[in-house]
Amino acid sequence: MYKYVPETVPLTPHRALSTPVEHRSVKAFADCELNVFETHTVADQVLLRFHEPVVASMLRGKKVMHLQGKEAFEFYPGESLILPSEAPMVIDFPEAAEGNPTQCIALTISNEIIENTVNHFNEALPKCEHNDVWSIDLNQYHLENSAEVAQTLNRLIELSREENQSRDTFARFALHELLLRLMQTQARHLLIDQYSLRMNNHRMAYVIHYIKEHLTEAISMDKLSDIACMSRPHFFRSFKRELGLSPLEFILRERIKLACRLLMHSSYTVLDVALRCGFNNFNHFVVIFRRFTQLTPALYRKEKLRVS
Repeated sequence: MYKYVPETVPLTPHRALSTPVEHRSVKAFADCELNVFETHTVADQVLLRFHEPVVASMLRGKKVMHLQGKEAFEFYPGESLILPSEAPMVIDFPEAAEGNPTQCIALTISNEIIENTVNHFNEALPKCEHNDVWSIDLNQYHLENSAEVAQTLNRLIELSREENQSRDTFARFALHELLLRLMQTQARHLLIDQYSLRMNNHRMAYVIHYIKEHLTEAISMDKLSDIACMSRPHFFRSFKRELGLSPLEFILRERIKLACRLLMHSSYTVLDVALRCGFNNFNHFVVIFRRFTQLTPALYRKEKLRVS
């Protein structure tokens, strides 16, 4: 599946670098601070920490992250981290070079802003289950960006280049949206990963279970709203609010994930894959597949087999 990467920030001319390892430029807003880090040389065990909670997202290159109490993992464009204040990060840069630097953004946000935003969403946009609330889950610290998260980060990057009196106001709106998008992303991952454990006490988890069990069949919104014991409009709003995408969009994403697996690990023709993934119109399948992966199904298979 395609990863959504925020815009690459224009690189700092090498002669202007204060250091080739973790060169930093900063743009302060009223409610947050946007840091852009560039690394122009291979380096190991670089320590970095922030005094406030941080959302970090890779723009280009690769890092290897060592977080306290966690196994080391590779950090790529299209992925983000959510870390608490003072959390130490020890970072390796195995591929950074003067002509191909690693680049990452780090958005620091005060605990007060996060708490106020979360409280606002719990009052204004309550979840469908009474015992479920919005929160930033620091146990889900490594996320794959949604298109919406990447777009919101892009808005903050663009605002950091502007000089006008409304900049901080626009940034505040974007920051609130980013926090909600991140919470929706976390909720989506949690429900998808644990739907079988939660489907007896969470309506959306049971809906996800039904969708996965009937992915190759026609799935109606009326059936899904009946399963959730909601009216169709209420179900549609609740699903989109909690998971950050519509039921139809979720079904399409799941079908394309299945198609990717079949293209990589089976000998089915592309037409057979389309039919096995619930697409009765082959041209529609190709259009949707390309929207999610930026490749045609045939080219996706060719590219994945080439690198495997």
